Amino acid sequence: MGSPSAIEVEGLVRRFGDFTAVNEVSFAVEPGELFGFLGPNGAGKTTTISILCTLLRPSGGAARVAGFDVDTQPGEVRSSIGLVFQELTLDDYLTGMQNLRFHAVLYGYPAAEVSGRATPLLEMVGLEDRADQQVRFYSGGMKRRLEIARGLLHSPRVLFLDEPTIGLDPQTRVHIWDYVDTLRKRESTTMFLTTHYMDEADRCDRIAIIDQGRIVAIDTPDALKNSVGLDTVVLNTSDDQVALEEIQRGLDVMGEHTDEGLRLRVPEGESFVPRLFEHLTVGVANVAMHRPSLDDVFIKYTGRDIRDAESGYSDRLRMNPMVRGFRREGS
Repeated sequence: MGSPSAIEVEGLVRRFGDFTAVNEVSFAVEPGELFGFLGPNGAGKTTTISILCTLLRPSGGAARVAGFDVDTQPGEVRSSIGLVFQELTLDDYLTGMQNLRFHAVLYGYPAAEVSGRATPLLEMVGLEDRADQQVRFYSGGMKRRLEIARGLLHSPRVLFLDEPTIGLDPQTRVHIWDYVDTLRKRESTTMFLTTHYMDEADRCDRIAIIDQGRIVAIDTPDALKNSVGLDTVVLNTSDDQVALEEIQRGLDVMGEHTDEGLRLRVPEGESFVPRLFEHLTVGVANVAMHRPSLDDVFIKYTGRDIRDAESGYSDRLRMNPMVRGFRREGS
């Protein structure tokens, strides 16, 4: 494990009694990379991030963050990272600036330099006009933005974002990501994201799909989508049954009837659609084509969609008495 990666993980294991939350996980994150951990609640994302942030000790394997061993050098790891938790951890009765100053004290940041660092961060997350207002008057999105600024205050080499937009409305989520993108460009910080939102995973340089504690796929979002292989074409015609028979017989493509219309899975959908129009004798009302999505990728590698997986994991966790006390850690 001597490479200069920002994060290096080899064979990481974490057990809670007989329950294995993280099972032989290995990966590396390069400096400056936005790396995503995609999986449903209960898949092992937060357990992994908790180990990397030294909040949990591993049951096996090894991990280094910013060049430091998470098990034997926890102090050095903590001084090198920032962390935005799932749950809000701000002091509601302090102002935005006071929250940042308090964080600076905990990290031993020079008091004389706090304002020079905090003020531009507050500007970058759009809170400069709320710096002297108590946090209890902030909206949920404003609080999350302040937490991201706080996580970057001490110039960490790695920033961990554990489901940073969970519980926020879609518009606020988009705004949070606009701020994250801006901060990433200005700070050049390595970012490690856990999420179960496909659109957030799509923003990452690379993603690892984690399922039941194991990484089942890891690559760029585009490469993973290309691995699915087929585009989806959906069309509505004046006679879908006749159209399906003509497609199967003349174009050698299998299809199925759905509530949306005829669904076909084909390679190179853009070049297939013109051939489709040339071949059909029935009228076509509309046609739509989409390339594989990360939803398709998740289904390919796990055999179910992420919502079904979340439901299954919830039942699995409730049945395991050793995990009930660790629901937060195993999420």
